[in-house]
Amino acid sequence: MDESYQIKELYRRYWTYMINKDKKGLKGLLADDYYLLHMTGVRQSKETFIKGLLDGTFNYYSAEHDAIDVLINGDTAVMTGRSRVTAAVYGGSKHLWHLQGDFTLRKENGNWELTSSKASTYQGG
Repeated sequence: MDESYQIKELYRRYWTYMINKDKKGLKGLLADDYYLLHMTGVRQSKETFIKGLLDGTFNYYSAEHDAIDVLINGDTAVMTGRSRVTAAVYGGSKHLWHLQGDFTLRKENGNWELTSSKASTYQGG
């Protein structure tokens, strides 16, 4: 399995773990120094992000992936994922979002991990 495929699978697992509120699974994908930059400009650490997922601040119900693009440079990589996500966040109602995640990754001990992500939206068809 080539590294680009491994990273794309990591993205798919990321969404599966978020939908299932799988704390252990997410912790295994996210580097200790991981952070998420929300569309609102709020920056959250790994622990704060996972806490928000578990306490119901962020509720994800489904994710259909339109595109996953990967560029690898040695032991670092960037990935852009575009997915149609059904979610309810910050107490809002369930809504279909066209979410784009711009991720950075690094390879540690032979395994890829997410080091950051920046959320935005994209025009869906």
